[in-house]
Amino acid sequence: MPNLDNAKKALRQSKKHAQRNKIINAEIKSLRVKLRKALTEKKVTEATELVRLVGKKLDKALAKKIGKKNAVARVKSRMTHKLNELSK
Repeated sequence: MPNLDNAKKALRQSKKHAQRNKIINAEIKSLRVKLRKALTEKKVTEATELVRLVGKKLDKALAKKIGKKNAVARVKSRMTHKLNELSK
């Protein structure tokens, strides 16, 4: 347990940030699962909307420093690649 006031505040902040990050990551993960299902069922229009939505969520997470730059870029690239393969 922290003794100093600033350490106590840092602990409170880290708990709040961790909770926020957990919610955002769970939302992104569930959207990616929906996208995979749409791709396996070959629903192009639904998959297109989901790719756009997941990309937007990933960019927002990156802006809030929840995700890493290259990891977000890799995920977005793989999503669009799979969507392009499906739409051919």
